[in-house]
Amino acid sequence: MTRLTIPIIVALATSVATVGCDRDHVTASGVAATAATATPTAKADSPPETIQSLPEVDTKDLSDQERQTWVALVNDVLSPCGQPVSVARCVKEGVRCSKCVTAARFVKRLVKTGLSRAEVRQQYRDRYAPETEVHIETKGEPVRGSPMAPVTIVVFSDFECPFCKAAEPKIMDVLRQFEGRVRVIFKQFPLSMHPNSMDAAIASLAAAKQGKFWQMHDVLFEHQHAQRPEDLLKYAKQIGLDVEQFKKDIKDPAIRAHVDANRKEGEQLGVTGTPAIFVDNRRFKEPTQYLTAYVREELDE
Repeated sequence: MTRLTIPIIVALATSVATVGCDRDHVTASGVAATAATATPTAKADSPPETIQSLPEVDTKDLSDQERQTWVALVNDVLSPCGQPVSVARCVKEGVRCSKCVTAARFVKRLVKTGLSRAEVRQQYRDRYAPETEVHIETKGEPVRGSPMAPVTIVVFSDFECPFCKAAEPKIMDVLRQFEGRVRVIFKQFPLSMHPNSMDAAIASLAAAKQGKFWQMHDVLFEHQHAQRPEDLLKYAKQIGLDVEQFKKDIKDPAIRAHVDANRKEGEQLGVTGTPAIFVDNRRFKEPTQYLTAYVREELDE
């Protein structure tokens, strides 16, 4: 993830590391969990019996230690639908919440990747707590995939960010694998550390006015180190744009305002770097290699 010090899919050992460009340097930061932000846990006057297994969740591939951690967590974290019962009890007792089985499987996947209990709780909170759900404006933004798809991925991106380029194939893999059920929305978030990123963002939206945003998007990522004004004109011709109209459009203040609005929205959502990925209005904080699994869980497969 490209990082920027300003105000909606890498390695894992015992913590999740997200990597990206920083305005001053490249950083790697783990997913932290504190007592203040830990996931609420199920409580009762007398502790209910611990549920050791759920037929809907196959835990055979977990080690004994991993299985103990999973059991402890699913008996601790609350139902994602807001009922005052644990995920395990929600599944076992058939509480009317379609997300409980998926939540139990999500916890299992996180445990399997080696995350600590605190890290699993934090990611569980990010995915299911009411306060972590956001609203992202998607009207009028470039979209790939079916407009009516049940799962929406929003990516705040920078055409000069190498980590954005690295994430693109993974996002496209998800789009192809779940064809018709996933749509991808692109949001502009050019970083000041990248000298040509604003011009590239404007060029992509100028291309969009001629119905060729994604063609320009693909060329810009393909030629990430050649995005000077003369390069952009060459790409406009390459993808078949009316170049004279393109020259007029890149000077249109409304396009610059569109880019600025995207970036402001991202900042308000807490975006500090790129790529910043949101899935169904929740910040996706795992490495992009796990985006497919995350989306499959959203689709309840």
